[in-house]
Amino acid sequence: MIAWLDSDSPFPDVSRALTDPAGLLAAGADLSPARLLDAYRHGIFPWFSEGQPILWWSTDPRMVLQTERFIISDSLQKTLRKIERSRHTDGRWEIRFDSDFEAVMRACAAPRKHESGTWISEDIIRGYCGLHRQGFAHSSEVWLEGELVGGAYGVSIGQMFYGESMFARVSDGSKVALAYLVHFLRRHGVRMIDCQQETPHLASLGAAPISRQAFLTHLRSAIRSPQIGFWHPLDLFSPDSAGQPPAH
Repeated sequence: MIAWLDSDSPFPDVSRALTDPAGLLAAGADLSPARLLDAYRHGIFPWFSEGQPILWWSTDPRMVLQTERFIISDSLQKTLRKIERSRHTDGRWEIRFDSDFEAVMRACAAPRKHESGTWISEDIIRGYCGLHRQGFAHSSEVWLEGELVGGAYGVSIGQMFYGESMFARVSDGSKVALAYLVHFLRRHGVRMIDCQQETPHLASLGAAPISRQAFLTHLRSAIRSPQIGFWHPLDLFSPDSAGQPPAH
């Protein structure tokens, strides 16, 4: 039986998470920035559908993307080079961080093919926008001729990044946003992105499952690092700005 959390209840130890459904730890409480930060610092995340109470999870195994193992296909590599040229010439394509965090969240919440509903509720949006205002949540954004066409967002604590969701309105829009995000995080010493749950799409990008214990061991060390300061997209293929381009 899972724990029910009141507003002032601490999270139970993640070892108490159920194995079926895998990783369900607790229910209740709220989505305040303070509660969300406490959850992420302990390897816990919220995920629930409309009509359910807030459900808190700590999955085992845990899907993660090692930033050094991010996979870029040949077609995506061509797209990234085209966007890099455009950023420095005609400006049709722009990569921005945090210029419209809420818009990225709402785009991620929009209906998708073969899916009904969304877990990104208005309460989720309010909670993570609160984290964004405090400097703990960030968005990577792809803009084409002034329109937001792709993006990703997540939570950043120290040298740990927790990926939440992505969207695309043009081909590879979400992958482009992720490529710039991964490149930036690598440059700032972030070695692991939490992807939470295993999917074939994430696996195709280089993500792989690790044990909860291995995840928590890395997490405890990473969150003790100083917060990343100024968030801005780096040139992907400029050695003087970022060392090496993303893994290929």
